[in-house]
Amino acid sequence: MKIANLRGPRDLVIEDLTLDTQNLGPDDVWGETEITGFKIGTDRGNYEGAENVPGAPDYPRWVGDSNLAAIKAVGSNVTKFKPGDRVISRAPHTSDWIQNQNGPLVKVPDGVDSEDAVWAHLYTLSGLCYRKANFVPGEYVAVVGLGVLGLGAIGLGPAMGARTIGIGNSPIRNDMAMRMGAHATFLYNDRDLTSKLHEYTNGSGVDLVILTANPWPAYRTSVEIVRDNGRVSIVSLLGRGEDDLDFNPLAMQYFYHKSLSLIAVNGTSGYLYPSSDSDRFEWNKQCEFVLQLMADGNLNPSQLITHRLHYTQMIEAYEMAYEREKTMLGVVFTWKD
Repeated sequence: MKIANLRGPRDLVIEDLTLDTQNLGPDDVWGETEITGFKIGTDRGNYEGAENVPGAPDYPRWVGDSNLAAIKAVGSNVTKFKPGDRVISRAPHTSDWIQNQNGPLVKVPDGVDSEDAVWAHLYTLSGLCYRKANFVPGEYVAVVGLGVLGLGAIGLGPAMGARTIGIGNSPIRNDMAMRMGAHATFLYNDRDLTSKLHEYTNGSGVDLVILTANPWPAYRTSVEIVRDNGRVSIVSLLGRGEDDLDFNPLAMQYFYHKSLSLIAVNGTSGYLYPSSDSDRFEWNKQCEFVLQLMADGNLNPSQLITHRLHYTQMIEAYEMAYEREKTMLGVVFTWKD
């Protein structure tokens, strides 16, 4: 098998390792990767040597967590999958993998393009931004940070019943947000941003901000534009790889006086009407929901793919991300030799 390993900052290599596919355990599934997606924000931070994320592996470490593969073989107890099924997992950038059938592994429905499906786990995280914040259909939702994750939140908005507003740092990203279904977009540094949002929301204000960008200025924009008693759903790794703060993020005018709720999007989300035998909104079930939206034609992340590269070009892609190339958004690596 081939796998991308990061030995240290800006030291990415493709290594050859041995994968024992002849002695699968009873619950094992062996997959052969077709394509993987590049989650630019988080993996760029790992690549450039930003502070470690608690619980994440240190160097040397694997990279990537959006993997679409075809099942080659299964263990004796596996009932969920069969050879030939396409599946998405959170496996890294690798040519082959073996996983337990009960892990984050979901079958791709027939008719869903692989270049859409590969983003399903990432878009499941986008959906969690709504659920963790107790989103109510009909609310105005502004998404600050229009990378793949933020655009996922934009794309899911109409299906969730949201009026979505993209807040970007370039006209290119704002245009992509409109293509994904945003009802409006604005640049974060627009001097009239607050008044324009007030007008767009008919005076109601932004009920929920979904923050997907790491830089502190993005946080500041989020707490400034959300209405009093509003919520900021934070899925970004705030301040990672950024300069020290030049303001107090919990200053009274941003937090106390506005009675804000700041919500960390991680882990699971509670549900008022639980099933008796399972978690109705556990990760794989939410991922299945995202895939069904793709099957219905309501979610098409592949339209945002800007780069299709062979896995041997991976270092080139990471260097482009390191340089903050604005035209780079959806990147997929193919693993077929």
